[in-house]
Amino acid sequence: MNNGERRPSGGGNGNPPIIPLGGRRGPGGGGPMAARMNAEKPKNTKRTVGRLLHYIGRSKVILIVLLGIMLAVTVADLLGPFFQAKAIDTFKVDGAGNFFVDMNVLTGYLIAMVVIFVCSASLSFFQGVLSAKLSQQTVRSMRGDLFKKISHLPISYTDSHRHGDIMSRMTNDVENVSNAISQSITTLFSCVLTLVGALVMMLYYSWEMTLIAMISIPLSILVSSQLGKFMRKYFVRQQKLLGQLNGQVEETVTSYKTVVAFGKEPESVEKFAAISYELRSCAVKAKVWGSIMGPIMNFIGNLQYVLIAATGGWMVLGGFGSVTVGSIQAMLQYSKKFTHPINQIANQYSSILTALAGAERIFEIMDSADEVDEGKKKLDAAAVKGNIEFRDIRFGYVPGEPVLKGLNLSVKPGQKIAIVGATGSGKTTVVNLLTRFYELDGGSITIDGVNITDIPKAELRRMIAIVLQDTVLFSDTIRNNIKYGHRESDDEKMRASAATARADHFIDRLPDGYDTVLAESGSNLSQGQRQLLAIARAVLADPKILILDEATSNVDTRTEMHIQQAMVALMKNRTSLIIAHRLSTIRDADVIVVIKDGKVAESGNHDTLLSLGGEYAKLYSNQFAGVAT
Repeated sequence: MNNGERRPSGGGNGNPPIIPLGGRRGPGGGGPMAARMNAEKPKNTKRTVGRLLHYIGRSKVILIVLLGIMLAVTVADLLGPFFQAKAIDTFKVDGAGNFFVDMNVLTGYLIAMVVIFVCSASLSFFQGVLSAKLSQQTVRSMRGDLFKKISHLPISYTDSHRHGDIMSRMTNDVENVSNAISQSITTLFSCVLTLVGALVMMLYYSWEMTLIAMISIPLSILVSSQLGKFMRKYFVRQQKLLGQLNGQVEETVTSYKTVVAFGKEPESVEKFAAISYELRSCAVKAKVWGSIMGPIMNFIGNLQYVLIAATGGWMVLGGFGSVTVGSIQAMLQYSKKFTHPINQIANQYSSILTALAGAERIFEIMDSADEVDEGKKKLDAAAVKGNIEFRDIRFGYVPGEPVLKGLNLSVKPGQKIAIVGATGSGKTTVVNLLTRFYELDGGSITIDGVNITDIPKAELRRMIAIVLQDTVLFSDTIRNNIKYGHRESDDEKMRASAATARADHFIDRLPDGYDTVLAESGSNLSQGQRQLLAIARAVLADPKILILDEATSNVDTRTEMHIQQAMVALMKNRTSLIIAHRLSTIRDADVIVVIKDGKVAESGNHDTLLSLGGEYAKLYSNQFAGVAT
């Protein structure tokens, strides 16, 4: 849906500004580095987690089975130290100092431990499989909702936000969420179960040693909370810079010819390097601070281990309570299991923060307003005549910077209207408003007396065919590109449309003809050939209203002559709006409308306007004098 005046620019000259996602628009509309100066504030983590859980909850069966397996694995892991303690306590010394072992009991405990370990390993395998399924189904659902949301966003949104950053949210951010679900979230749940179970078993053996073990808890919480607050800003900033980096790459690759033509490779590399350098610096800080928590928590856990061992040994030697060597071993094992989940949570914290930052960016797009479409009035497309009225049109891409300032224009059915004017005067803006790519700030547009806001957008756009200066083709066959939007058309009509557009000559010379698969954006065709396919697509649409936005600007003079002849037949009995810089192409238009300062400056046919010696005469003389308009 690219169209003439929706170019990346700063706004205020008939073009919408580009605004970095999550940032504010500064003077000039922003650019690759525009968001760098905007500090990212912490978002609503609680709300983001809630929305993520909602997506996870869509796979209820997998989630319930997974939770059941995780519970079984946790129970099996907790039973291990219990049976180890029992096995150790089968080694006894009687009152006479004789050492003996009850082999039958010991063998039973050893068999029980083998069974438990085998079951735990098997269940852990299935836990990994289900975690992967839950992760992929969740992100598939999230990615689908995000793509659906993007397809329903207003064109003004995609025009004013960097495409690379939007793509980063669809790929990098979703992948981070996937990793968090498959690893971090399952780890968190398992850790909670293990914490509770280990605490219960520790209290079962010795409340005194349990109190000693609890000394490390406040210290662990204090360290993790303080480091977490400090780290969060780096992970949020890292994701934002990654989006900017993708945007810079996308912009450079898609505009590579222009970059090379103007010798801007060093500047492009410098911009990329600046973002990359800041991303590297931020990523290093995020990684360092994310990694430092693990060693600190390990130190706290080892300190707890030493305290329990010392306390337990003192209690055995002093004959306090019913503490045995086996129970000390069990306490050491359970204390490890008690601190290990805390360490795991600490180690997963960076992944969780990255995922939450990514999820917030995804939900930011999802929370954007959909394209407004309140039209409910049905029109018989076959009965549409194409009588268009623009009344007192006021519009600006940026508030306070109007492009059209009270424009009035009447287009009669079947008329061929050419719209001309200086660059940025608002020519393509008229088309954007007619097709409701943008909504009016004031005034009204009617087709056959019906306000276009009362017509459903899908119906409105079906009665209009557009051929843009910037041809849009897809990585598909030539046949499907011509039939795009009209797949029900048969091949005979499709070939007739190609012949009308004079595209059949080069298509027939291709090895696979109409089954030739185009590269990205049709890059394996010349620019003129791509333009002919776009015209063939418009011919097949059989529209009531035809819009040509510099439709022949990318073809040679001879091809243009053939297309113009074909267009005469195509535009017969159709209302046609032609936006042109090359004034020689619109000399035979019924009415030529000159737009200046957001209004219709003058209108009439070619000869009449030349005789007036006004704006059109100036444009015409300047153009044919070789001066760029």
